[in-house]
Amino acid sequence: MTLLEYRVFDTVTQQGSFAGAAQALHLTPSAVSHAIGAMEEACGFQLFVRGRGGVSLTHVGETLYPLIRQVLSADESITRAVDEIKGVQRGKVRIGAFNSVCVSWLPQIAEDYRRRYPGVDIEIHQGTYSDVIEWIKSGVVDLGFLSTQYTRELTIHPLYRDRLMCVTPGTYQPRNPGYITPEELRNETFVVQGSSVDADIQAFLAKYQISAHASCLVTDDLSTFAMVESGFGVCIMPSLVLEGYRGGAKVLPIEPMEYREFGVALPRTQTMAPAVAEMLETIERFAAEQRRGAAIGGVLPPDAEEQERAKGPEEDLC
Repeated sequence: MTLLEYRVFDTVTQQGSFAGAAQALHLTPSAVSHAIGAMEEACGFQLFVRGRGGVSLTHVGETLYPLIRQVLSADESITRAVDEIKGVQRGKVRIGAFNSVCVSWLPQIAEDYRRRYPGVDIEIHQGTYSDVIEWIKSGVVDLGFLSTQYTRELTIHPLYRDRLMCVTPGTYQPRNPGYITPEELRNETFVVQGSSVDADIQAFLAKYQISAHASCLVTDDLSTFAMVESGFGVCIMPSLVLEGYRGGAKVLPIEPMEYREFGVALPRTQTMAPAVAEMLETIERFAAEQRRGAAIGGVLPPDAEEQERAKGPEEDLC
């Protein structure tokens, strides 16, 4: 089997159809079909289930897919390394990320990176925590943003902690003006997202032993806001998700303060290509700026908050 056949296999898997793969690879549908047929003949078993709605991997195809991704990822790493050695700043960096990082961080990170390395392509894959983990393990992405609450066996480099907030219908009146407590949330109905999206919120609820009665189970932030605004219940959101929110719901700080922590995870076995290493440095530099900005803006990271509480009376007066 050839690298081209592996690339066709990978693209068909991602596109879900031979026609979509042909368009993405600039090949004819017959060429794509021939490549998959040659792979299946070499393997001696079927790799895809064909149907009117497209194609999907068979069980054995799913077993082979991570191995094929490792071969493709290794080939791409060699190409990038050779380009760097030759002094040619080109190649591709692939990033997996969840929604709030895609919206609030990646546009600025990508702009900074492109300014310094205009010849390197940046490819963004947006999905749930589970999606990002699978993309990292299979080599679909070079690095991925994940919550430290949901990493499975991956090692993560923590970057940032943002405060958890409670979003309620606009007419909601908390017991204490201006904030809400975990105790008060015990009697509320919640709009929740799936565990692979909402791991941080699930950890918060478990910490305070809150058995959330769910009126809606959704999969994205916009749907969550819409359900809360319509009065289906309340939700807990990290402050990063709420940046730029201008809807009709009410946003209340939670006291005592709680945080979501997230960072970047990388494949264990893959040698980091120079372009990927530069992207990691760009992300870490941006995260450091955001941490400083949060402290200046009055929302201190937990470690800085603890330092503030440890100050003596004279320091507080300065």
